[in-house]
Amino acid sequence: MIPITGHTRLTALLGSPVAHSISPLMHNEAFRLLDLDYTYLCFDVTEDTLPTAVAGLKACGIRGFNLTMPNKNKIVELLDELSPAARLIGAVNTVVNDDGHLTGYNTDGVGYMQAVKDAGYDITGKTITVMGAGGAATAICAQAALDGVKRIHIFARETSRFWSRTQKLVENINSTLPCEAFLHENKDLTALAQAISESTLLLNATSVGMAPNTDGTIIENTSLYHPDLIVSDVIYNPRETRFLREARETGCRTFNGMYMLLYQGAEAFRLWTGQDMPVDKIKAKYFSE
Repeated sequence: MIPITGHTRLTALLGSPVAHSISPLMHNEAFRLLDLDYTYLCFDVTEDTLPTAVAGLKACGIRGFNLTMPNKNKIVELLDELSPAARLIGAVNTVVNDDGHLTGYNTDGVGYMQAVKDAGYDITGKTITVMGAGGAATAICAQAALDGVKRIHIFARETSRFWSRTQKLVENINSTLPCEAFLHENKDLTALAQAISESTLLLNATSVGMAPNTDGTIIENTSLYHPDLIVSDVIYNPRETRFLREARETGCRTFNGMYMLLYQGAEAFRLWTGQDMPVDKIKAKYFSE
């Protein structure tokens, strides 16, 4: 147990749903291991209640907080400052409170790319297909382009409120980095089939298939999978989504969002405390299959 004192600093996760999150376990264990007087809690907060929640936490002197679905985009308008990466991506998953000045960061992309390496894969110089245009998707696409991925196909709904932002990201990648990026409408099944056929990795960066709605999948046509395809999901509850299960059953290699959660959390931990999370110990305790 971490003793709560009059000096304990608060950190938190804001999202909906959050009851399933293992973020409190890993952060509180890391605080304990390093003997830091911090604690980490979860608050079920929607986009509608986010402004009130942030104002209250700021007034109470919270040290910082993470954002998960659906709040990574809405939070941007509530902050005083954005890191360069968060400004490029247009989404935030980590906020640091310095005496009432709220700065937003995005550690999702770094976390995901480290997770790819941990899973034993190298996608440098390869083509990937990303389903989704929300905060996690844009962060991963931006970091993948920075890390040397050759081509990125992004699929989203043209009616999505994030469509125009993703268009700008694609334009930025194409004009500033040695990576080709393309934005496609979800309904363009011909483009989807072509993109997956040439891809090394297929990623679901949406909430489709996340508990409690585990019957959903972002790819209904499993004939699109091929044996050389790596299939990945940012979701970690359930550990194996229908999307991953069906891909595995067709012979694809798969991995979930567990290590992405670990590594993006480790970076948030460093931003709040100035210390490195003991990743190996946290991984062994909470992330072993």
